[in-house]
Amino acid sequence: MEKTINLKGITWNHSRGLLPMVATAQRFSELNPNVNITWEKRSLQQFADFSIQELAERFDLLVIDHPWAGFAAKTKSIVPLDFYLSDEYLNDQEQNSVGQSYESYFYDTHLWALPIDAATPVAASRPDIFAEKGLQLPKSFDDLLALANKGLMAFAGIPIDVLMNFYTLCCSSGEDPCQNDEQVVSTETGVKALQMYRELASKMDKANFNRNPIQVYEAMTQSDEIAYCPFAYGYSNYSRNGYARKTLHFHDMISLDGKTNLRSTLGGTGLAISSKCEDLEIAAKYVEFVGSPTCQATLFYENGGQPGHLAAWQNEEVNRQSQNYFANTLPALQRAFLRPRYHGSMYFQDHAGDVVRDYLMNGGDEIQVLSKMNELFQKSKTLVLS
Repeated sequence: MEKTINLKGITWNHSRGLLPMVATAQRFSELNPNVNITWEKRSLQQFADFSIQELAERFDLLVIDHPWAGFAAKTKSIVPLDFYLSDEYLNDQEQNSVGQSYESYFYDTHLWALPIDAATPVAASRPDIFAEKGLQLPKSFDDLLALANKGLMAFAGIPIDVLMNFYTLCCSSGEDPCQNDEQVVSTETGVKALQMYRELASKMDKANFNRNPIQVYEAMTQSDEIAYCPFAYGYSNYSRNGYARKTLHFHDMISLDGKTNLRSTLGGTGLAISSKCEDLEIAAKYVEFVGSPTCQATLFYENGGQPGHLAAWQNEEVNRQSQNYFANTLPALQRAFLRPRYHGSMYFQDHAGDVVRDYLMNGGDEIQVLSKMNELFQKSKTLVLS
C-alpha cells in the first residue's frame, strides 16, 4: 500500500490568494491519490509582515512575497527550487515571466519561489460612473488633481502601499530608489515625489489612509462614490462578472511627462517549499503543477487566481472573462520596478512607509522626511550581517 503524504500550506486571505491553491491542491490529489494538501490563510498584513522563517517551521508550502528572497537566501528557511525543477521547466518560466516576476525570486544564484501570481499597481475605474458624469479617464497628473477635486478618487494609503507609490513617483521622475547604500533617493527627486504625492493626498478622503488595495476596490464596488483609483496593486477578481456588486475596469496608469506612463513597483506572489518539508519531491511536483502554463490559464485562473505565467496573461479566454484586465495592464507589469530584496530590506519596508504616510497626512519638511528614510535605509543595511 502506497504511503499517504500530507502537506500543509499557508497563503493569504483573499479569493485570489486562497481559492486557486485549494482548487489546485484538490486536483493534484485527484491525480495523486496518496497525496493530501491542505491550505490555511493569513491576513494581507500578516502576509507582508510575518517572517517566513517562522512559517516554514509549521508549513510545507508557503505563498510568499518576493522581498523575502534575500532573507530566504541567508536563512535557508526555504529550499532552492532549481534543485528540484528541471532546467527545461525553469527556462520556460523565465522566458514567460510577467515583467521581472521570475527574477524577483532569484537571489544569490538560486530560485527561492516560483512566481505563480503577478501584480503591480495599476489604475482602476468604474466605467458606469465615468459615463454617467460624462468624464474621460485621466491621462496626466493635472487630470488626477481635477478628478480628486470632484471627490471621485481613492488610493491605497496604508504604510506599505504609500511606500510603494512613493517608489513609483521616484521611478517615474527618472530615478529608481535604493540604488546605493547611503540614500533612498536623491534630494531633488525625493522632494519632487513627496510634494506631488502630498498635493494629491491632500485632496483625498482621510479614510483612504486606512485602506489596502482590497479595501479600496471593495469601496469602489460596494458604493457609487469612487470612480477612479490611479495606482493600487491590481486584483483581476474585481473585473470578473459576479464577483462584486459592480465590475471594475483596469488600465495602465497616467503619464507625468505626456510620453511615458508611470512605472510602478512590482508585487505578486511566489510558491515556495519549506526546508522542513519531509516530502520535497512531491512538494516540488505540486509547485510544478501549479505553475504550468495550462494550469495557470485554466484551473488557477478560473478559481480566482491572478496568474504569473505570460501565456495566461495573453490568453484570449482569460481576457474575455476579465474585461481585458491582463491585456490592458500587461505593459505596466512589463516595465515595473523591482524593489530591494536584500536581507534587511523588510526592516526598511516595514518602517519607511510610516514616515511617508505621516507626511502625506500631516505635511512637514520634505528634507526631514528623506533624512528619516535614509536613517532607516542605512540601518537596514547593517541587518545583513546580523
